[in-house]
Amino acid sequence: MLSVIRSALATPDLRKKILFTLFIVVVYRIGAVTPAPGVSYENVQACGEQIGDSGAQGVYSLLNLFSGGALLQLSIFATGIMPYITASIIIQLLTVVIPRFEELKKEGQSGQGKLTQYTRYLTIALAVLQATGVVALAARGGMFQGCDREVIPDDGIIGTSLIVLTMAAGTAVMMWMGELITERGIGNGMSMLIFLNIAARIPIEGKQILDSRGGAVFAVVCVFALAIIASVVFVEQGQRRIPVQYAKRMVGRRMYGGTSTYLPIKVNQAGVIPVIFASSLLYLPDLVGRLVGDPTDADSWFQQFLQTHVVNQSSPIHIGGYFLLIIFFTYFYISITFNVDERAEDMKKYGGFIPGIRPGRPTAEYLHFVLGRITLPGSIYLGTVAVLPNFFLSVTQEGANQNFPFGGTAVLIMVGVGLDTMKQIESQLMQRNYEGFLR
Repeated sequence: MLSVIRSALATPDLRKKILFTLFIVVVYRIGAVTPAPGVSYENVQACGEQIGDSGAQGVYSLLNLFSGGALLQLSIFATGIMPYITASIIIQLLTVVIPRFEELKKEGQSGQGKLTQYTRYLTIALAVLQATGVVALAARGGMFQGCDREVIPDDGIIGTSLIVLTMAAGTAVMMWMGELITERGIGNGMSMLIFLNIAARIPIEGKQILDSRGGAVFAVVCVFALAIIASVVFVEQGQRRIPVQYAKRMVGRRMYGGTSTYLPIKVNQAGVIPVIFASSLLYLPDLVGRLVGDPTDADSWFQQFLQTHVVNQSSPIHIGGYFLLIIFFTYFYISITFNVDERAEDMKKYGGFIPGIRPGRPTAEYLHFVLGRITLPGSIYLGTVAVLPNFFLSVTQEGANQNFPFGGTAVLIMVGVGLDTMKQIESQLMQRNYEGFLR
């Protein structure tokens, strides 16, 4: 890996792309710590120091993770990239439900551009909705429970609207910067921003473990983290390769086909999407309870049940529900995104077949059988990695719920983005190395 990085820095074009990506990263991190207008920076810092990471409990944990801590700072990038992720998932699911979207998906680059435009519009709408909820909860004291300071002194319509519009504009700027990285930088821009947000939280989480538990526990956590990362890399690279043979056919005076290839089916075919779905759905009752009821009313039986069993990440109910939801959403998402009938029809149209399997319906049934067999260990793997942090909450910090630095959503995204970025750098280096042979 070090040799690849050294070769990339020695190549002028790649060096420019890497430097451009680093420039966007610096600009983004500056915006992540810049408070939104109308927010009392001193009170936000005081509340953050008073309650620590307990402010990131429940519904805020995933959002604060994806925003790199900008959510609890109430900065201009407080809503993070989560609205874009949600909008992308919604548009992708709607391509199965709405025939017009399905037609656009099949039109190629022009149709994909139209779907991207719809994703941008939906991102802005979701950003406004999420920013409204964040500001409302912060003004009511639901974000920093136990802190009596006013983080938003002017909670009038004009002041609140200004903060909401600023945060929504921050999401639009983040989306634009992600597209700039994709076009002129290295890697996928949106994934890179999420990777940076998660990486920015690692030193803070590590320092809390070191201060609260000492050097011995911190060393054990680091060793365990390396083991998790190595295991995730091993599983993420695993795939089932189904052999595909293409028959020879005459087109004019030329002979085409006769080649052998394979159809790769990854063990983790769904990626990190089931974890995001399960986390969002599991924290939905907490969000409803904070918006409908009084977030400071600890005597309410509903609030007690939520805090004890649903929000508490070390609760058996939370762990079991989280694990089962991940398995369900893994099967659900793969059934939507991987259409076995469409794959079988495409193979039949281009003269491809699986040895020993007839084209058409038998091929679709075989692909469905293989996909179902490989999805089971993939879903169990996702659920296991996601719930591992819950078993170490008592080790890292007593009596607190926090995101384990190298577990769950964080490690899945970091490993996936890191592998994809290194593959892109290697492919671009290979193109330049073989340029003389291709002339």
